[in-house]
Amino acid sequence: MAKTKPIIKPDEYPDEPPSLGGRAIDNLQFIRETMERSAHFTAVPGYGAVLMGATAIAAAWIASTQAEPRAWLFTWIAEAGLAFAVGVLAMWQKSKLANTSLTSAPAKKFDMSFLPPVVCAIAITIGLWKYGHFEVLVPVWIMLYGAAVTAGGAFSVRVVPVMGWCFIALGAVAFLLPASFGNLMMGVSFGALHIVGGFVIARKFGG
Repeated sequence: MAKTKPIIKPDEYPDEPPSLGGRAIDNLQFIRETMERSAHFTAVPGYGAVLMGATAIAAAWIASTQAEPRAWLFTWIAEAGLAFAVGVLAMWQKSKLANTSLTSAPAKKFDMSFLPPVVCAIAITIGLWKYGHFEVLVPVWIMLYGAAVTAGGAFSVRVVPVMGWCFIALGAVAFLLPASFGNLMMGVSFGALHIVGGFVIARKFGG
């Protein structure tokens, strides 16, 4: 009499192929992550940059009336804090209106690229102030801010890195001019350039 083999139930197979539904979910997640990584950070605030430029022009006028180096530096530190607050608030508002996230992959790349030159600017400012080299603070600020905008702009719309290179160019010019032109160059760069670049961003990329 022939031996009979036991019937193997379906759940006894060790390696079952994944379900079509599971594959579809995995594929959709992969596509979404790939698109997110290749997307641009579009929440750079145009109108926010315009407002930052306006406050910088006002700060340039106030700083030009200061006779004490300490008061002059305090004026620009206060302006930097105000501009930072305006920029963050405007960025949050634009991302909210556009229904985009400030914690997305492009946003994180923008932030992590923008941050190192800013940290360098803070450290160099402390060093130059400590050793009394006030005359080179302005070109250093302009150039390092331009480096931050250019680096972060690599993950944003094209006008952002272009604006960053314009800052770098103005910073190089500031090195060639007498220190007495410092407030003027700050007004031209952080003021006028922000306003022009902000209007371009606002018109072409929704505010």
